[in-house]
Formats: sequence, C-alpha cells, structure tokens
Amino acid sequence: MNDIELIKRKIYELRGQRVMLDFDLAELYNVETRVLNQAVKRNIERFPADFMFRLTAEEWSLISSQFVMTSRAKRPKSALPMAFTEHGALMLSSVLRSDVAVGISIKVTRAFVAVRRALPIIATQRDIEDLRQRVKALEESGTATQAAVEETRKELMQIYEALTQLGEQKQEPLPEIGYEAIRKRSEKEAKQ
Repeated sequence: MNDIELIKRKIYELRGQRVMLDFDLAELYNVETRVLNQAVKRNIERFPADFMFRLTAEEWSLISSQFVMTSRAKRPKSALPMAFTEHGALMLSSVLRSDVAVGISIKVTRAFVAVRRALPIIATQRDIEDLRQRVKALEESGTATQAAVEETRKELMQIYEALTQLGEQKQEPLPEIGYEAIRKRSEKEAKQ
C-alpha cells in the first residue's frame, strides 16, 4: 500500500469537514505529538478555527472506537486530540520547518484530493442503490395495481353477464296504473 493510501485511511469526517488527528500527523511528520502541539501553540495565529479544533469527548469516543488498539495507545489520556482540516495539516509544514515536513505536506495534500475525488463515486453508488429501491417499489406497486385492475375486470364481466341474463328473460307487461288505467278499464267494460 502506498503512502497516499495510508494517509487517506487517517482522514476522518467530523463536523462536516475532512480532518486528520494530531497524533497521526505527528507520526507522518516524524515528530512527537507534544512537539507538534507545541509548534502549533507557538504559532497559534496561523491556525484559525477553520484550520483546527479540539475534539469533544463524544467525538473522540466515536473515532477512537474505530482504531486498532495500538493506534489508541499513541494518544495521551489526559488531553483530547486536535483535529486539523486540510488547510491546517498543510500549515503544519510551515511551523515544523523540516525537509520531511515539506515532503509529507505534499503527500497529505494528495491524500485529501484523492478523498475528495472518491466522495462523488460513493455518492453515485448510493444514488444508484436508491434508484434500485425506488424501481423495486414501483414494480411492487405496479403488480398490486395490475391485480386490482384484473379483479375489477372480473367483477365487471359478472355484472355484464347478470344484466344480459336479465335482458333475455321474458317480461310480463306491468299493469297500468293511474288515470289512464282507469279510463282504459272503463272503456273495456263499456264495450262488453
């Protein structure tokens, strides 16, 4: 596995940003975590809030649960780690001032770019899966609709057959009622 891939595995998503943790960066820059943090404190004006922030206990618990035990041992238990955004990770090379720092900052930049490029692919795969689920739901809905249409067609055929049978039956004329009936009966009786 190349250096870029190793660095990509140390990039996390926190607070809607991609970040690297101080002890991972210290390992990459080949310095102790306390030395890295001291350099940051001496040059704090170079690290505004959008370049770095301290993790909350909850964030640290969530991230540290993903680590292999040896990685967790790198972090002192007394302080929560600092998270550096892409800009903060790059700024570290200017405060650490070493040839290693310059080379690592280039690799870190490439790793962040690689992660940024991979995210649309992941999103596209999620979109495809979402579309599959929607098509499946439509197919199931279409099957149910088709069954309902078939049932309605059968019921209409039964109604049509019943009406046809009623129409074919010989019907006796209905007796006349009302004024006309009385008049016709009177005329008929008068003729007899």
